[in-house]
Amino acid sequence: MKHSGATLLELLVVLTIATILLAIGIPSFASWVSSGHLTQATNSMVASLHLARSEAIKRNARTVLCPSASGTACAASGGWHQGWLMFHDGNNNAVLDAGEAVIHSQSGLQDRFRVRGNSHVANYISYTPLGATRTLSGVYQVGTLTVCEVSASPKLARAIVISSSGRPRTTKLTLASCPA
Repeated sequence: MKHSGATLLELLVVLTIATILLAIGIPSFASWVSSGHLTQATNSMVASLHLARSEAIKRNARTVLCPSASGTACAASGGWHQGWLMFHDGNNNAVLDAGEAVIHSQSGLQDRFRVRGNSHVANYISYTPLGATRTLSGVYQVGTLTVCEVSASPKLARAIVISSSGRPRTTKLTLASCPA
C-alpha cells in the first residue's frame, strides 16, 4: 500500500521559500500601490487644470481654480490637497463672488498627500478666454504644483508644471521630505 503526501521536511522547505518570496515581494507591492495613489492624486489635479482651461475657452471668459476645503468658497490658507474649486470669474478678481457659477468642486485628497504650489500658483490659477494662465495684473502665471506623500525621508513625488500657455505637464522627482 502506497501513501501519498508530504513529509515534514518538504513542508518546511516550501514554507521557507514562500516566506522568502513574501519578504521580497511585499515591500515592492507597497511601493507600487503608493506610486499608484500618487499618480491618481496628480491626475486628479491635471484633469481639473485641463477642464478649467477648456471652460475658459468655451465660455470666452476667465475661469479660476482655487484651494477650497468647503467646496463653496476659496480657502484663505492651506494647500491644494484640501480640495479645490473651479468657477467662472465674471468680474476677474479671482474670488468666488455671489452669482458666479461654480463649474467643478473637488474634495480633498487622502490625508497622507500634499499638493503645494509655488508663489505664483499657491492661491489661485486663472485661465483667460485664450486658454493661457494670467495673474489678475495680466502677467503670465507660470508655476509648479508639487504632489507628494507625507514623509520625513526621501520619496517619489510629482511636479505639475504650468506653462504660460496654460498647458500643464507632469514630471517625476524625488523630494528629500514632504512635510505635513
